[in-house]
Amino acid sequence: MDLGYLIYLAPISGLVSLLFAALLAKKVLAEDKGSKEMQDIAAAIQEGAMAYLNRQYKTIAIVAVILTILIALLLPKSDYYSFIVAVGFVFGAISSAAAGYIGMNVSIRANVRTAAAAKNGLESALNVAFRGGAVTGLAVVGLSLFGVSTFYIICDYFALAANPVDLVIGFGFGASLISLFARVGGGIYTKAADVGADIVGKVEAGIPEDDPRNPAVIADNVGDNVGDCAGMGADLFETYAVTLLAAMLLGSLVLDSIPNAILYPLMLGAAAIFVTIVSLFFVRLGKNKNIMNALYKGVAAATIISAVVFFFITEYLIGDYTFYIAALVGMVITVLMVVFTEYYTSTKYRPVKEIAAASQTGAGTNVISGLSFGFESTALPVIAIVIGILVSFFVVGGAADATIGLYGISVAAIAMLSTTGMIVALDCYGPITDNAGGIAEMSKQPESVREVTDELDAVGNTTKAVTKGYAIGSAALGALALFADYKLRVDLGAGSLSIDNPLVLVGLLIGGLLPFIFSSVTMRAVSKAAMKVVDEVRRQFKEIPGIMEGTAKPEYGKCVDIVTSAALREMVVPGALAIVVPVAVGIIFGSEALAGLLIGIIVVGLMLAMTLNNAGGAWDNAKKLIESGLYGGKGSEAHKAAVVGDTVGDPAKDTSGPGLNALIKVVNMVAILFATLFMSGGLIGGLL
Repeated sequence: MDLGYLIYLAPISGLVSLLFAALLAKKVLAEDKGSKEMQDIAAAIQEGAMAYLNRQYKTIAIVAVILTILIALLLPKSDYYSFIVAVGFVFGAISSAAAGYIGMNVSIRANVRTAAAAKNGLESALNVAFRGGAVTGLAVVGLSLFGVSTFYIICDYFALAANPVDLVIGFGFGASLISLFARVGGGIYTKAADVGADIVGKVEAGIPEDDPRNPAVIADNVGDNVGDCAGMGADLFETYAVTLLAAMLLGSLVLDSIPNAILYPLMLGAAAIFVTIVSLFFVRLGKNKNIMNALYKGVAAATIISAVVFFFITEYLIGDYTFYIAALVGMVITVLMVVFTEYYTSTKYRPVKEIAAASQTGAGTNVISGLSFGFESTALPVIAIVIGILVSFFVVGGAADATIGLYGISVAAIAMLSTTGMIVALDCYGPITDNAGGIAEMSKQPESVREVTDELDAVGNTTKAVTKGYAIGSAALGALALFADYKLRVDLGAGSLSIDNPLVLVGLLIGGLLPFIFSSVTMRAVSKAAMKVVDEVRRQFKEIPGIMEGTAKPEYGKCVDIVTSAALREMVVPGALAIVVPVAVGIIFGSEALAGLLIGIIVVGLMLAMTLNNAGGAWDNAKKLIESGLYGGKGSEAHKAAVVGDTVGDPAKDTSGPGLNALIKVVNMVAILFATLFMSGGLIGGLL
């Protein structure tokens, strides 16, 4: 029976998701905006955020135009292949940018409404903040599914290639490129402002976080949005699109054995959108007023309902329950990644408590303790991913047919992404509540309001860490599927990747090196920009009389300009590394060395990203734990030490760590896209 007509459900589901996001946005924007003073502060945050995002995308557009021309010139010209892929690249880049724009536009308006709702209690504020985050979640999955499926349907309908999925690679590369720049640029911006504000404000001047006397406070609040809303929105848009593409690419290779192998991942994605919409209504504050539990109700509902729905989809389209087991494996990995990340970053558990205790003896022991837990935090997630890979590969028959086994891994990755809409909602909830607290503090709202926003914000730190852990895990499985497609595309046999081959070994070493160089460049960028913010804040405290007394207003715009210029300037080199290095390795050392590079960057990038993310989240919450009154509370020596640890962790968890997710996938996409340029052995191999 021909089930091809079902494919149209994919773009329709994407449009439904966007429509529901619009309805949620309308509901959020109808909420009370608070006092005029609150609205003025929110307006300053909005102006800074939009100004940065506009300048960022103008900068990225220049790079995108150059790459579009190169794609059109360098790829095969037969049947307009290069032109269609170039169009897909532009389409993917625009869609990814749109996901970031939509998310940030709502978050910078939901913040003040959350602060105003806090006057009515915890439940009211939680509802506004979560709905604001849900707009981004639904926009990300809706745009991603609509973009990938629509482009594929067009290419398939007009028979533009023997394998229409190949033409969608350009869309995935466009999404990856925007994600990398948005993640890195937004990460540099937010952490330079945050670190600069903390060093002078908390440590030197002894004033609270979000104090209006701090000249960097507006830049700090802007950074929360451009980093965690626009940046994470683009990041998970790209993860969703690229993982979906990887499953379709592998599916196109097993159509003889599994006729609906391309349709199946698209239908899982379509069903997950409706599941996400239903699951939003499960987020409710219970009698115990536990915010984290309220949010996790939505994640649990999305996971459980997806597990039920996926069974019937698998039965109808595949008829082989082993693929349903592979999908269940992906969902189990999602749950485990959330649990493991929360354990290492929440104030409730041993790691954060021990880091807080270590702060009593100074910043040195705080940093050492945080690093040790960051390294330790890689063990359980890797074990879970390893078991997941083995089960999803062998359960579908990978021992008999390796390509089908790899397709099973891609199904697990797609199932992991079934909760993407909900996870993004949790992530964007974080900066919305963080901003709400800042607005309440700067507008001098009653203590009861700040208590509500502080409760919401404390949970937001954990949700942001959990989201990054989820993104890392899904990136690992998605990258494995992309690597499998590259290996098949350049026709590398099993024996060709032996480390006895010096070219493979060279590639492995370069691939392992790249995440460290990338992290070095991005962390140094934060350091340099933060130093300029520190100098500017100190200058204003010294040269503008009355700031500390509250009789003079700081020049907030100066710090905003500093971090904006730094972020736009410093994001270019990390982005270039992701494109230039794999192309250079492929041309100079050949396809085998590039395969080694892909293996190296997946393994090392995964470990380093988890270390940086979890250590940074733990440092942040150790500071929050002390600020709650432990070990002397705010202003104590332990608090000052914890602030230093937090400043070290800031670029780790919000710049370099999440940036590595995008780096891994961009490098894999570059390898797949330009595979035809890489001959076996390359220029060096030809001389040996």
